Amino acid sequence: MALKKSYDKSGKKCTVTFSLSAEAAKEAEKVWLCGDFNNWSSSETPMKKLKDGSFSVKISLESGCEYQFRYLIDGKTWENDWAADKYLPAPFSDADNSVVCL
Repeated sequence: MALKKSYDKSGKKCTVTFSLSAEAAKEAEKVWLCGDFNNWSSSETPMKKLKDGSFSVKISLESGCEYQFRYLIDGKTWENDWAADKYLPAPFSDADNSVVCL
C-alpha cells in the first residue's frame, strides 16, 4: 500500500492516490475509502478494483491538514493503510486510524 501525493501549483490542494494492495484486500469484491474528508461515509468514495486485485482511488484534499481514514472491505472489515504517514487512536473503538499528512 502507498499514498501518492501530487500538489497543485499553488500548493493549496493535493491529489492523493489511496491504494490498497491485493494482499491487504484479501480477495475483496468492493472497497470504500472512509475518512474525515467524507464524514466517514461507507458509500461515498468507492475504490476501483485493478486487474492485480488491488484497489485505488484519487481524491483532492486541502493541503496543510491531516486526515484520518480507513478502508472498508466488502462492507464489513476495516483495514488500515500499512504505509500511512502515522496512526491515531480511533475515538469509537480500540483500533487505530490511518492518517495522511498534507
